[in-house]
Amino acid sequence: MTDLLLRDAEVDGVRVDVRVRDGLVAAVSPVGTLRGPAVDCGGGALLPGLVDHHLHLHALAAARRSVDCSGPDLAAALAAAPADGHGWVRGTGYPGDDLDVQGLDALHPDRPVRIQHRSGALWVLNSRALAALGPLDHPGVERAADGTPTGRLFRADDWLRARLPGSGLPDLSSLGVELACYGITAVTDATPDLTVAAARALTAVPQRMTLLGLPVEVTPPPGAAVGPLKIVLADSGLPPFDELVARIREAHAAGRGVAVHSVTRESLVLLLAALDEAGRHPADRVEHAALVPEELVPALRGLAVVTQPGFLADRGDLFRREVPAAEHVDLYRCRTLLEAGVGVALSSDAPYGPVDPWVVIAAAATRRTPDGAPLGLGEALDARQALAGYLAPPDDPGGGPRRIVPGTLADLVLLHCPLAPALAAPSAVRVRGTVIGGRWVYGC
Repeated sequence: MTDLLLRDAEVDGVRVDVRVRDGLVAAVSPVGTLRGPAVDCGGGALLPGLVDHHLHLHALAAARRSVDCSGPDLAAALAAAPADGHGWVRGTGYPGDDLDVQGLDALHPDRPVRIQHRSGALWVLNSRALAALGPLDHPGVERAADGTPTGRLFRADDWLRARLPGSGLPDLSSLGVELACYGITAVTDATPDLTVAAARALTAVPQRMTLLGLPVEVTPPPGAAVGPLKIVLADSGLPPFDELVARIREAHAAGRGVAVHSVTRESLVLLLAALDEAGRHPADRVEHAALVPEELVPALRGLAVVTQPGFLADRGDLFRREVPAAEHVDLYRCRTLLEAGVGVALSSDAPYGPVDPWVVIAAAATRRTPDGAPLGLGEALDARQALAGYLAPPDDPGGGPRRIVPGTLADLVLLHCPLAPALAAPSAVRVRGTVIGGRWVYGC
């Protein structure tokens, strides 16, 4: 039996004692009324643990071992990058759409190099890397008019991984602690088309795990829950309407909703039309909803929108330059959706967006880009609304925030200070400790 007593914690604005027993909240009582050895919280806020409703853990672990290619001097970054044990250089976060095999050869011809676009949907390889892969038989291999590969591979992660030397699944052991230091106690992995081995490996982290990418015929591994089926509406080519309707119906017939990746107006129109044809499931959700025209907002009622305003803090200055000015108001809508009765959950999309939830909360409240200017300020949430976007249950993104009451899971985050000052300047440095299933995973 595990027993934990948290003395003088702020819960829902009131200072209380909280007893945890056998992984559950056993009691919430006035300060000093519960007896036994205790952690003195000193009035610090005690919250339900945060839920990142959309991220990619294997990619995040791999990104930690990669060179950052988002800066202005790609050649210097590659030159300074260490190779893996097989001589390959792996880069992530390249922001442009102009790089191909010839450009990469000019920058770094001496070692095999693969660089991932910031979106996560595209890899660019140099000639040495292409030559090492063998037959380029994936449909995502882009080719020039004469049939030669351009070095650009779209949505070919599994195919590429199978051909890379020593490219097994990355070690996730350090990620659980990193996530816990932000107060994250549950995650939804949104990697599509997960293999059984990849799904099983994800349960190595201590956070509660929900999987979107398991095919409908695959049973989730012990320690994981299955969520809606991930469907990607790729920028590089939308699926035929009938094909999308059939996939939605297949998921619904298996008792699962769908979690559909949509980052363009066109893909959102296609998705809504397909849902009208296939019918809706209570667990259906839209992933990203990066661009939502105002006229489509009413059609989103009944769906959850899992969005990432952290992208504004990460690359909003690029959005200002690359997205037509008339569409700036449509980027990563939050307030308009909530006011229309659409359930909104926040997430990171890490490693493609900032994994720190406090950065995302601040971005949702300020809508400020890296250059300091606001973008779509009318879509800003107040900080408490933004925090609520991380407090919904993993199986109900956009639902009401969880509360600390007797009988609930003891997945908790303790802050150094009360909630009001913490939300006035959101930061992970406010996190004092994180409890998952009644046990400290970080701090205290």
